[in-house]
Amino acid sequence: MTASSTRRTTATRSRIAAVGALAVAGTLLVAGCGDQTDKKSESSSSAGTSSAPLAAKLPKDIKDAGVIKVGSDIAYPPVEYMEGGKAVGIDPDIADALGKQLGVKFEFQNGKFAQLIVGLQAKRFNVVMSAMNDTKDRQNGIDSDTGKKVGNGIDFVDYFTAGTSILVQKGNPKGIKSLDDLCGKVVALQQGTTSEGIAKAQSTKCTKDGKPAIKLQTFDTDPEALLRLKQGASVADLNDFPVAAYNAKTSGGGNDFEVVGEQIEAGPYGIGVSKESTQLRDALQAAMAAIIKDGEYQKILEKWNVTDGAVTEAKINGGS
Repeated sequence: MTASSTRRTTATRSRIAAVGALAVAGTLLVAGCGDQTDKKSESSSSAGTSSAPLAAKLPKDIKDAGVIKVGSDIAYPPVEYMEGGKAVGIDPDIADALGKQLGVKFEFQNGKFAQLIVGLQAKRFNVVMSAMNDTKDRQNGIDSDTGKKVGNGIDFVDYFTAGTSILVQKGNPKGIKSLDDLCGKVVALQQGTTSEGIAKAQSTKCTKDGKPAIKLQTFDTDPEALLRLKQGASVADLNDFPVAAYNAKTSGGGNDFEVVGEQIEAGPYGIGVSKESTQLRDALQAAMAAIIKDGEYQKILEKWNVTDGAVTEAKINGGS
């Protein structure tokens, strides 16, 4: 889920493997999901601070509290979603593994994706972990639509790689094969994401090529956009490949959607941290490096069938 900081349109093959074999229970989170802003769900570590190998690296206030508060839009399966009142998915599992290294619990707090960086800078939580792409615009606090500086920016600890995919109705009734086929058509997607930036850039390209612009519909959550597609009110939804593949596999027993074309602009997901929280950032980087080295990270990606999205090192601000 990558916010309106775009990486400009250059189609690339992603290293993500197909998620078609996902065995996760549940179907498309649409009307029943809703917005659960400010509700909390814990992904907890069983290790105590005293026995955790990297606890000493944490800032004292977080170490004493025993909790890292996480801002997240928990409606994006399989990356993060609610099940039984708890945040589950790729991000919560990675957070749990990091927590065992650091001796703290990661407490997920649900909110709207477009407001997560604002919430981080307002100190509502300590980090953002929400399939958020690490981009230079986000690092520097630049609004990609205007090119103007709107804040201090944030730092990222990178932990996964994904690109954007085009999701259409099953059978592809409108014959969508690439971004060029979206000119003049209705596209529904989540606001504040890189998918929105990609769609806007493509719409500009459409008009430069003498074609009608994309009729863009944006929503607070991805399930709202998916519902529009399911109803036939849009021809496509753009979202991260693991999410698109998951919904193609699970929604309506696999009869609602399909993924078309190649992935677009693959880039890293990062754990977002305030520019002032360098000690916390470095502690997270050390914990991420530790779970990569000991194999726990690989086990998590194998569980969710997304091993080709793995990173081999815990970079800080590795996005472009």
